Amino acid sequence: MQRRNALIFSVALGIFCILIVIILNVSWILISWHEIALLLLGIILSALIITGLILNTMFLIREIRRNELQDAFLNAVTHELKTPVASIKLYLETLKNRNVSEEKRMEFYDIMLADSNRLMGTVEQILQAARLREQRIQITSVNLTEIIYESIEIIKRRYNLPDSAIKFNPPEQILVAGGKEELKTVFLNLLDNAVKYASSEPNIHVRIKNSGKKVDVLIKDNGIGIDPTEIKQIFKRFYRSMNIPEDRKGTGLGLFLVKTIVEKHGGKVWAESRGSGKGSTFVVRLPKSDQ
Repeated sequence: MQRRNALIFSVALGIFCILIVIILNVSWILISWHEIALLLLGIILSALIITGLILNTMFLIREIRRNELQDAFLNAVTHELKTPVASIKLYLETLKNRNVSEEKRMEFYDIMLADSNRLMGTVEQILQAARLREQRIQITSVNLTEIIYESIEIIKRRYNLPDSAIKFNPPEQILVAGGKEELKTVFLNLLDNAVKYASSEPNIHVRIKNSGKKVDVLIKDNGIGIDPTEIKQIFKRFYRSMNIPEDRKGTGLGLFLVKTIVEKHGGKVWAESRGSGKGSTFVVRLPKSDQ
């Protein structure tokens, strides 16, 4: 409602300014053709009004873009919530109304469990995005290697991947200052994206690199890549890349969560890509623990 009122006000203001410009210019031309001072005043006022119109137009474009992003988010969330629910409902109805072999029954259970996990993941992502702005992270000394290992195992189970799909050969122990669960959220989101948007069979390389008092985690994939014009946009809330296939939905919150959590740790995150279809590398830089 507030957004609608803001748009109505902006449109009304724009129309009013245009009418003022027309009336003033016609009046000055007809009445004060020889009055240089008044003409100069008219020019100045016209310039100010035109500047106001330009700023007003920029505001309108920004509001329209924001509304488009929020609409896209709502559509994506609706899809992410309805799809697993519809799938679970279908399998439950099949189990209820038909005689199904034990082998098929177990297969249905596995599918329903996967859909339930997907549903819970979507809900948890939305809740995290809602509360993260106010949430304080308990910073302790945590084992980064262990967190990444656990995240990789979760992703491999989630997508039934072979060990060769995600390669990780780290030092034995790297300690960073952070919250274990929050950092796990970061790497789960990045690894999930690397698998979800792979252009073929996932081939992901995870590497840890020391960088002075910081440590970098590099996650390189063979995915659909990122257009250079979108590199700085992808971490914005609700943003969805234009080259993502329609069959690979998401909420547009994952990378926003990653960026927010990493920055709350005093770190940085960025993406590197040579372009569409050429894979991506995401780099997470975190402060080392003093302990």
